[in-house]
Amino acid sequence: MSKYLCQTQEIYRVNSEAEAARLIEEAKLDKRFTLLKSSTEYKTVKSKGEIVDEYWKTTLVKYFTDLKEPDCNVEVSYTVEDGYFPDPVEKDEGEAIEF
Repeated sequence: MSKYLCQTQEIYRVNSEAEAARLIEEAKLDKRFTLLKSSTEYKTVKSKGEIVDEYWKTTLVKYFTDLKEPDCNVEVSYTVEDGYFPDPVEKDEGEAIEF
């Protein structure tokens, strides 16, 4: 059985709007895929009415090959620079994971 990675959606957390714009621009210039969609959303975390954390959520949708007639195989490799891979999120069958 062959498997083809056709499209991915990646969600990043960055510290500034400038970093988000740079991330999107780098993805547009990357020739390994076509950037189908990108978005940036400012997020805040509040505690007792005060902002305790703020960041930008940046989403990239990357296209690699056609679903109906794939013409290449793409492999993805994940590495962790700081820390460790987290344990998988436990969920009941059919339950969606909320982030």
